[in-house]
Amino acid sequence: MERLVIVGSQWGDEGKGKVTDYLAQRADVVVRSQGGNNAGHTIVFQGQKFALRSIPSGIFNPKTKNVMASGMVIHPKQMLEELQMLKERGITEIQLYISDRAHVVFPYHEVLDGAYEALKENGKIGTTKRGIGPCYADKANRIGIRIGQLIQPNVFKEALKSTLVIKNMELRMLGLPPFDYDSLLKEYSEYAERIRPYVCDTSVLLNEEIEKHSKILFEGAQGVMLCLDHGTYPYVTSSSPTGSSVSLNVGIAPRYITDVLGICKAYTTRVGEGPFPTEMCEDLAEQIRERGHEYGTVTKRPRRVGYLDAVALNHAKRVSGINHLALMLLDVLTEVPVLKICYAYRLDGKILTTVPSTVEELMRAEPLYVELPGWKEDISRVSSFEELPKNCQAYLKKIEELTSLPISLFSVGPDRMQTIEREPLLK
Repeated sequence: MERLVIVGSQWGDEGKGKVTDYLAQRADVVVRSQGGNNAGHTIVFQGQKFALRSIPSGIFNPKTKNVMASGMVIHPKQMLEELQMLKERGITEIQLYISDRAHVVFPYHEVLDGAYEALKENGKIGTTKRGIGPCYADKANRIGIRIGQLIQPNVFKEALKSTLVIKNMELRMLGLPPFDYDSLLKEYSEYAERIRPYVCDTSVLLNEEIEKHSKILFEGAQGVMLCLDHGTYPYVTSSSPTGSSVSLNVGIAPRYITDVLGICKAYTTRVGEGPFPTEMCEDLAEQIRERGHEYGTVTKRPRRVGYLDAVALNHAKRVSGINHLALMLLDVLTEVPVLKICYAYRLDGKILTTVPSTVEELMRAEPLYVELPGWKEDISRVSSFEELPKNCQAYLKKIEELTSLPISLFSVGPDRMQTIEREPLLK
């Protein structure tokens, strides 16, 4: 496992940051491949809790190279604030590399994000309003601005001028005030000077690391069920968080990806709107929400809570190439008397073991469950699978049976030391 991809196998918020932080101790390089500061990874390091938004989770290891790849959209102001936060809390020895091909998020992207969401009325997506979708839209429309342009003063002046003509017209059509060119140019030129030392062609960097047989972790944001192509469209993010998308997003050949580790909670959560077949009754959901601190890292919104969905996990496995599972927050289920795992859906009288392509169908799908007895024993101090209560072991074995995937790692608490590895990862 020289080059391991970490992906969320549900709707995001699965604990990818913790696993990345855990494995980064043996990684030479950690790469964030897509998304922007709409994602959040919570990491507990040396007794402190850190909420990272766009900087890779390997940043706490001074020996690790941290790459923000070309598939990302980067908000310079937020990223610099994040670096300052780390510095103020004692994380000063860092190695950070930013792709010159990543796209830049501007304030007009954030304003447009909120405006378009407001127009949708009953069809709201539940966007974080961080400007991520509009930035990716500009990228597809070929009017976006890249980091490489931002750090070249003359190039940036012309790029911003031509793009702002279009964006200000868009804002006026929505009845919103336009942005001033000179103010935006001054603000972002200052950001450019500060981030310039970190910018390079990260595709070249990564291919050089591959030639050196470096151990590389690829860290995804969000989860497979939020994939623009393979998720619950339109209630999705604006990029692809799948393992399949990594090689394109970072600029390496697909053959260089050796393994894909799917991170999933011992239950299921999602933030925002959209279908959620296994959503629980609110009393049990609230109990799990409070015990598992199920609130958005970035938005602080309460997460919706549901039973584990093996249909969604198998969908993620297929489209993302997952060959190992990491099961997180297992301890949160302690004292839940009956545990359920969805193994199929019933839709219009038919039994489905795959996820329907339309949200209209998924909204109508009835989950079919296998039920297992829970456990009452405290598992927060166990150090092996064998130490888990028998009912807890049976729960893990049933997940392996329903997904045909080994649970190679599981977590029984928030600290790095509460992570149990059943087989070596990133060897």
